[in-house]
Amino acid sequence: MADELLGTWKLCSSEGFDQYMQSLGVNFATRKAGAMVKPNVIICKTGDLYCLKTESSFTTTEISFKLGEEFDEVTADKRKTKTIVTCENGALIQLQKWDDKETTIRREVKDGQLVVTCTMGDVKCVRTYDKV
Repeated sequence: MADELLGTWKLCSSEGFDQYMQSLGVNFATRKAGAMVKPNVIICKTGDLYCLKTESSFTTTEISFKLGEEFDEVTADKRKTKTIVTCENGALIQLQKWDDKETTIRREVKDGQLVVTCTMGDVKCVRTYDKV
């Protein structure tokens, strides 16, 4: 993984997040609350163990993982997924699977910003973060 991903990042823009949450099956009230918060994302590494923490006034989630090893994840919207994170060309690729569904979350640094692209089927969301 590229060291440039490590650190604390604050959300500065978001496109298509409501449609993405809707495609995940997130209820209306949770989508509206989720759309209003500006979370921080913290990415750190100790040895071969990575930690990805998302903090907001609405909720905080944290996952720890080793690249290429599947683990159980409970998402912020309470989905129970089988998740695997890999690294491709300096980007973290998180694949979540549940109930015969799947979504991909790609995190990469472009022009000094963390760009998070969430894809489920033909629905795509792009969230951009500045380094704190």
